[in-house]
Amino acid sequence: MKVMIDLCVVPVGVGTSVSAYVTACQRVLQDAGLTHQMHAYGTDIEGEWDEVFAAVKRCHEVVHEMGAVRISSSMRIGTRTDRDQTMDDKINSVKAQLKKT
Repeated sequence: MKVMIDLCVVPVGVGTSVSAYVTACQRVLQDAGLTHQMHAYGTDIEGEWDEVFAAVKRCHEVVHEMGAVRISSSMRIGTRTDRDQTMDDKINSVKAQLKKT
């Protein structure tokens, strides 16, 4: 099953800047070969369910390996069965509507 998620991984107790941890998770997603797009407060990821959630698990493992004792993550998950749709499809649909008004 295809899935799109919006993932935000927050290591707790590591100081103010979390960019090193975000970078590590981005590398996990790249290594997994998943389509993803980082934004200011998380990352959108698309792919097959098992591959996406294996990468989420790996992000947690890597951040713990970096010394974070606690991690708080949030996810929004979307699936659909009526047709294939990508993140770009969703964005382009809104952009097309904006041009009409």
